[in-house]
Amino acid sequence: MRRNCSEKGKIIYQLNDIYKFMSPKFEQCTGLSQSRMDLLHVLFEVDEINQSALREEISIDHAAITRHLKQLEEKGMVARRKNPEDNRVTFVRLTKQGRDQIDSFKSEKQQFIDRVLKDFSEDEISDLSDKLTRIQQNVTNIN
Repeated sequence: MRRNCSEKGKIIYQLNDIYKFMSPKFEQCTGLSQSRMDLLHVLFEVDEINQSALREEISIDHAAITRHLKQLEEKGMVARRKNPEDNRVTFVRLTKQGRDQIDSFKSEKQQFIDRVLKDFSEDEISDLSDKLTRIQQNVTNIN
């Protein structure tokens, strides 16, 4: 099918292939999925956050955030507590261990990024970023 595609069609296949291949390689290098890394970075920026607000911030579904937080809690990286005034609300924060581990994750993430963008000039990176931003906007605007 790809051989019969237009250049525009090939770009869509390439973007999809990059995503499929990059996600497991990112996880292999960092030990965390991109979703978990995003979640940890948001938590790093705040003292504590409502679980629903965190879910909205990183744009994942309710089941996924619950699963990620449960696994991160088991690893001692995050702590959750119920709001004493409203038991339906859960607050999330990084533990000291989680905060300490963020630094090593940042380093591993940067190494991964450097390997992915190896041999790209700063101008090429800027140009690619601009084009990908336009694609993101176009996809977001599709009804």
